Amino acid sequence: MIEKSLIWTPSRFAVFAATASTFTPKPAYSALQHLIALTSDPHQAATGAHVLSTDVWASMGQEGEAESRRNAFRGYTVDPDLMKLADPKAIFLHCLPAHRGEEVTADVIEGKQSRVWDQAENRLHVQKALLATLMGQVK
Repeated sequence: MIEKSLIWTPSRFAVFAATASTFTPKPAYSALQHLIALTSDPHQAATGAHVLSTDVWASMGQEGEAESRRNAFRGYTVDPDLMKLADPKAIFLHCLPAHRGEEVTADVIEGKQSRVWDQAENRLHVQKALLATLMGQVK
């Protein structure tokens, strides 16, 4: 599943994104399609990748769509077989919370290639800095 934040990726590296055809990015993507290779085949997107990243299939407020989204994204689970297609030094990222057994298997998110907890920690520090700035504690 493509993460919308990757739409604004600088052109210094290649982005290969896999998503179900019914969830193809809309207007923002069309302006940047020369930077992102989009496919409906997760195996194609993962092959040789340095980072595999995913998100939940149904976010808060989309609970009513959960079943149809599970059906649409069946086959997009990041599992050990998909990770094996990536570069041997590839890492796995997820913005959390994760639904183990849906978008990622437990052995991947808890595995040696996972950097999910580092990612969450970095996000925490950025959020603390933002709060400190907004509260006037940083000049």
